[in-house]
Amino acid sequence: VFVWLVLSLAPVIQATPTVSAQSAVVIDADTGKILYERDAHQRRGMASTTKIMTALVAMENIAPETVVSVDPRACGVEGSSIYLFENETITVETLLYALMLQSANDAAEALAYAVAGSIEAFADMMNAKAAALGLTATHFENPHGLDGETHYTTAYELSLIAAEALENELFAKIVSTEKK
Repeated sequence: VFVWLVLSLAPVIQATPTVSAQSAVVIDADTGKILYERDAHQRRGMASTTKIMTALVAMENIAPETVVSVDPRACGVEGSSIYLFENETITVETLLYALMLQSANDAAEALAYAVAGSIEAFADMMNAKAAALGLTATHFENPHGLDGETHYTTAYELSLIAAEALENELFAKIVSTEKK
């Protein structure tokens, strides 16, 4: 379990916060400076926070107004879903909203198939992006965060992914949206 916060112009933390998570980090998003941490460099499963990198890779590789046909393999994915159906046409932007607001695993896979043609190829793109960000303790197997033996990150590296994603105007708009 992670608790992560990305702060811009972070205030000085004067007292140690009470945190129930096993790993946590607070960084200044502008500088990357760690303001608070607890086991911030311990590798852990990242669950649905995976979707931050999914959105980032998708937004860097396909235009949000692109209309895609939902690959049949993206239908019926375990867990959270918006219940996409085979060959449904939908915009990338709508899938991104579903990904980040509903935590929709089917939207994650639909984006992966639309961008890279397969889950494996998309995971390779995610790992290449992680490497480009200088991350050394992060590895992706899938776009949704369902458990995998080699699917992990650290609270610190996850905070860097989030900081990078928040630099994207569309991502920032999506995650600041209450309801869509």
